[in-house]
Amino acid sequence: VAINEEEYTLDFMAALDLAVLLVGSNCLGALNHVLLSLQALRLKGLRPAAVVLMAPEEPEGLSAGERHDRERILADNPEFLRRRLAAWGEDAPVVVLPRVARLDAAGWQELADACAVLLPALSRHVPSLTGRQAPAGEEEPLPLRDRRILWHPYTSVVDPLPVFAAARSHHNRIVLDDGRELVDGMSSWWTAIHGYNHPRLVAAAQRQAGRMPHVMFGGLTHAPAVELGERLLTMLPQGLARVFLADSGSVSVEVALKMALQYQQGIGQKQRTCFLTPRGGYHGDTTGAMSVCDPVTGMHCLFTHMLPRQIFMERPSCRFDQPFDPASLDDARRIFAEQGERIAAVILEPLVQGAGGMWFYHPDYLRGMARLCREHGALLVFDEIATGFGRTGTLFAAERAGVCPDILCCGKALTGGVMTLAATACTEEVAQGICRDGMVFMHGPTFMGNALACAVACASLDILAEGRWQEQVAMLETALTAGLAPCRELPQVEDVRVLGSIGVVETTRPVNMAAMQDFFVRRGVWIRPFNRLVYVMPPYVSPREDVERLCAAMHDVLSLPGMLA
Repeated sequence: VAINEEEYTLDFMAALDLAVLLVGSNCLGALNHVLLSLQALRLKGLRPAAVVLMAPEEPEGLSAGERHDRERILADNPEFLRRRLAAWGEDAPVVVLPRVARLDAAGWQELADACAVLLPALSRHVPSLTGRQAPAGEEEPLPLRDRRILWHPYTSVVDPLPVFAAARSHHNRIVLDDGRELVDGMSSWWTAIHGYNHPRLVAAAQRQAGRMPHVMFGGLTHAPAVELGERLLTMLPQGLARVFLADSGSVSVEVALKMALQYQQGIGQKQRTCFLTPRGGYHGDTTGAMSVCDPVTGMHCLFTHMLPRQIFMERPSCRFDQPFDPASLDDARRIFAEQGERIAAVILEPLVQGAGGMWFYHPDYLRGMARLCREHGALLVFDEIATGFGRTGTLFAAERAGVCPDILCCGKALTGGVMTLAATACTEEVAQGICRDGMVFMHGPTFMGNALACAVACASLDILAEGRWQEQVAMLETALTAGLAPCRELPQVEDVRVLGSIGVVETTRPVNMAAMQDFFVRRGVWIRPFNRLVYVMPPYVSPREDVERLCAAMHDVLSLPGMLA
């Protein structure tokens, strides 16, 4: 039953987040109807507490043989449902209610006896039915249980930052287990571009999970992986020809670095063993990726002694919103002149240095860097893990400069925030150079080409191909520019910058993370600041009023004392 123009009763049930008592008929043809209803519940993350089948009226005029066949079929229906529920890991009982001749005392008792098995099943989900007290372990809040056993990213176990228990999500909202709804400003670390629980992404995952969740990619292939590779190459900068499917963004960077090194070895440039990269960059937390992150202000200075020694140049100084200054490439020119024969590749984040500082720089810097790489025999690697799939206003940031890199990494939003998956694409020249003289590329993640993730990624690319993201990101850019403008007047604000659907407020001192996070949650928004940056990257589907709400919360938190360290 429709409740409004977009939602129906099942959405209301999902909002209540209660287990469901599913009632159907036990008749010919009813089995499929009940199974479809169970699938609809599963699609919304709802669990059946029990299934009740109502016995039908017996048709008149049946022969003894017809009656026997009918009874066998009706007896098989509940047994089939029990087997299917058990296969799904559900412990919901299946009860058949008899038809009673009269609703007199005997009739009511017969129904009550048949329903008796439902009470313990329902009481597991609704304790108040029997007055049952939940076990002590269930009473303890989830964050306290979490604190004893789990370790969260960039957090101490001695004095951890507080965590909030999320129960479910929808559209651009995260719902906490106490019922509070938060407007999401982070797209779950920049991944959930289409919002949460998008029905096409969920349906793609369900279809593929029922068919083949995963097979090894060594010696086997499958349609989701092939289709994903084909679709990616139509979206990526023209010139990229081969796609290597990886587990995560950080792994895709490892793949890119190994590709560059193996290519240089393959063409006889064995002295090219290091990478040139700008300061202020961030490429991931695995070993190779850490080596090309900023060695001083980055998050990995503790591991400097164990990392490969790379070459760092000045951060691109040419702001995106200012005229290009060719002098911003002077340091790169100097390093190439002095050490160019050692450099296998330049790796950088095009236009936006993300976790390293949310710095936006001019597209002409990329054009100049591409020329330097060609002149000095180095490859050019673009890390588009954060910027890919529309985040900056073009499908990939490389489009702003009209540059096709030799290698490109993408991830994060590739599956629309549903699953982990990344890809490293390279030109045919790079692929052929790696595989000269019978060589093979030496990398092979166990879950490479995971069919489930590839199917979801294909569905996400389908949504992007429809083109609505362009209008959505343009609206976000306009709303963020207007909404964050008042922050410029605050004395504790160093800078405000917006590009595409990214809005950044840089403060004069590091933020008080715990106090700021608590404020945001109390205001009904989810924003995760770090260091001196309070920023948002909302899902593309976010309505303007929610963007205004995010911006207002950012302004208000920075107006309060005690929010900076």
